[in-house]
Amino acid sequence: MSGAVIFDPLLPLPVLWGALALVVAMVGFASWRGLAGWWLRGLAAGVVLAALANPSLLTEERTPLSDIVVLVVDESASQRLADRPDQNAEAIERLRAEVAALDNTELRIFRLGDGEGDEGTALMTTLAEALAEIPRARLAGAILLTDGQLHDLDRAPDMSAPLHALLTGREQDWDRRLVIRNAPAFAILGEEFTLALRIEDQGAVPPGTAATTQIAIAIDGAEPQTYTVPLNRDLELPLTLDHAGRNVIQFSVEAQPGELTDRNNAAVVQINGVRDRLRVLLVSGEPHPGERTWRNLLKSDSSVDLVHFTILRPPEKQDGVPVSELSLIAFPTRELFLEKIDEFDLIVFDRYKRRGILPMLYLENVRDYVRRGGAVLIAAGPDFAGADSIYRSPLSEILPARPTARVIEEGYAPTITELGQRHPVTQGLKAEAGGDWGRWFRLIELEPQGGQVVMSGPGERALLVLDRVGEGRVALLASDHAWLWSRGFEGGGPQLELLRRLAHWMMREPELEEEALSAEAEGQTMTITRRSLGRGTRSVSVTRPDGETETLALDEVTPGRFQATYDGPEMGLYRLSDDDLETVIALGPAAPREFEETIASGDRLAGPVAATRGGIVPLSTTRVDLRSVRAGRIAAGRGWIGITPRGAYLTSDVRITPLTPAWVLLALAAALSLGAWLREGRRR
Repeated sequence: MSGAVIFDPLLPLPVLWGALALVVAMVGFASWRGLAGWWLRGLAAGVVLAALANPSLLTEERTPLSDIVVLVVDESASQRLADRPDQNAEAIERLRAEVAALDNTELRIFRLGDGEGDEGTALMTTLAEALAEIPRARLAGAILLTDGQLHDLDRAPDMSAPLHALLTGREQDWDRRLVIRNAPAFAILGEEFTLALRIEDQGAVPPGTAATTQIAIAIDGAEPQTYTVPLNRDLELPLTLDHAGRNVIQFSVEAQPGELTDRNNAAVVQINGVRDRLRVLLVSGEPHPGERTWRNLLKSDSSVDLVHFTILRPPEKQDGVPVSELSLIAFPTRELFLEKIDEFDLIVFDRYKRRGILPMLYLENVRDYVRRGGAVLIAAGPDFAGADSIYRSPLSEILPARPTARVIEEGYAPTITELGQRHPVTQGLKAEAGGDWGRWFRLIELEPQGGQVVMSGPGERALLVLDRVGEGRVALLASDHAWLWSRGFEGGGPQLELLRRLAHWMMREPELEEEALSAEAEGQTMTITRRSLGRGTRSVSVTRPDGETETLALDEVTPGRFQATYDGPEMGLYRLSDDDLETVIALGPAAPREFEETIASGDRLAGPVAATRGGIVPLSTTRVDLRSVRAGRIAAGRGWIGITPRGAYLTSDVRITPLTPAWVLLALAAALSLGAWLREGRRR
């Protein structure tokens, strides 16, 4: 029960205040005139005003509400190290007993685990969500049971009660971690770049620990190489990428006896290798409508550096003009074909035939260039079928087909062969064109000797043949009418896309390899893709970070393209293998954010705790007692932490009773008025 006096005026307050002012004025005037009963009249007026103010007694029936202590238990990955789970359990049981010993107080426990991604410990987010579930008027205090390593300090809520932190961990804890300071997402092939990393020790490092350690570096899952590096210093590692596409670089440091965890002793960096420029040498045998088309296509790509060598005045042309009067410059054929040939990524022969301009020695060097890893594309014209054919040169050793000396002059629409439906260069090319292709009107009949026929002409004759020679690649296009597509004849065709794919296939881009195994990750799910020209079912072997291996069946989603999805049970490096193909992929960081710092510390919590006059107590050295303190007082001391009782209640009933009956006040006012009249009458 609780009572209080309240006023419920019968007249508006401005009227009462006006009446009071009038009474004061009249009583003052009566006193000034010397009336004997002025004070009785004043009392009578006061009684009347009091009756109009209607004083009443307010009585409430209250139901007391318990005070609430919030306990947020950090059960993230770093809290599962060493004996921290046991420390958590012991602290929870003791707090339950301490709260149960307090009057009208209850303990509510909220637990925090690992998030779905790599967000780290969202301790303050969990505390804010917990406070949102309870009335602030009942909050007596909040306690954080944690190692102090949180990653959302900016989300700390405003506290109206003491906030405390109970720290797990031991004074002798120590850990060694590998940190990648700086790693680019992309790097240019063949150019050196620098990775910045650091290996550092944290916590109570045992005496006598060496100042150096061994680091192992493995690229794309290959055999790791080991180096000796100093500890606690920033290191710069120069690297050069050898292939385009994703390059997975894994760093690992050997675990040390006694350290908290080895989960932060490794790191994985994924860097995409890209080409700076594509250097192309275009050799045109003679001017023709397609020559300008090839040049325009190559020049339209800003990433292509084009050197165009064209024969405008062949040796057999005799027009009587002296050479000294020709406005032509000597082309540096020796420099290009002997000294700098390896600087080109692709050489295109467009309707070139032997005329004695390029000696056999130069063509032999082109042949050797391909075997060393170069790429040659031949766009054949009628001369390819004649006696001066470039086939009748050292290049015949690397060409996948030979001419039959027959030139077919008839209209036909190029088609993709059954093998071409599976080959990445021509796969889906028909669908991307969005309709039928325009016709070509010339085909150099070929007799394939190897390679892969991916496009055909009339009578299923070979039109585009691809082949691998040594370390290099060769493409032979048996027609010089591809330019009709760029002119839009009969709707045209995908000449630009075809050329782009050819060039990327010759540059050994991973996405255009015939036999390839790749994977893309999104969160903890990876999509595995296997390209193959062969038929039949496919499967891939998946080796998890813990060393366990399982076999995953692949489904053929398009001809020659097999896929499957796999949900990784843990973060780390996964190895995929099928036949002779292997690749690696990292799901999440190899060293999650949760393990960046594993030594228990209250430094990050010092600000929010100090703002509420709370305390930070290490559980390994202190037995904590719970006490009640008044609001605004220091809420922590040696061996104890405090909570503030709130005294919250729920009002169940309210009654209002007048203090004095109206007739009593009326009688009193009348008596005082009568007394004033009698007193004044006697005096007169």
